[in-house]
Amino acid sequence: MNDYCCIAPDVILGQDVRLGKFINLYGCRIGDETKIGAFVEIQKNATVGRRCKISSHTFVCEGVTIEDHVFIGHGVTFINDSYPRATTAEGDLQTEKDWKVEPTRVRAGASIGSGATILSNVVVGEHAIIGAGSVVTRDVPAHAIVAGNPAKLLRYVAANSGVEHEQQSDTIV
Repeated sequence: MNDYCCIAPDVILGQDVRLGKFINLYGCRIGDETKIGAFVEIQKNATVGRRCKISSHTFVCEGVTIEDHVFIGHGVTFINDSYPRATTAEGDLQTEKDWKVEPTRVRAGASIGSGATILSNVVVGEHAIIGAGSVVTRDVPAHAIVAGNPAKLLRYVAANSGVEHEQQSDTIV
């Protein structure tokens, strides 16, 4: 650890986790051999699997599960509330009791490009690739390559080959 990290005592760090400077971790779990870049925040009740790379300036909010071998590019933002509001109907500032966390899951081996935004209630499939700057509003199938705002299916990567094949659809299913 270094002097520029804020790591709460309730954080569970696996073996050989590498941490950049200026990070904020609380109430989360980080798997073995994962690398967390500078200026990353990972909130309570978030999980990052084994051998992941979370690049700098990324925000992983409560309710996000990132499985093993996932790459998260620079400046990726996860969202956990479909209808965020500052105040209640009565005008009071909202607190945790005023909303419910909506989960997001990134399956094993997926890659998310820099600057992407991943909305809540989304599952990113195994080995899927999300293009830089994309806004993911729906589930992404396993082995799919998606990009854009909103993210659209471009093509698939053949399982275990790394070879792409032809476009299947214009929309994410």
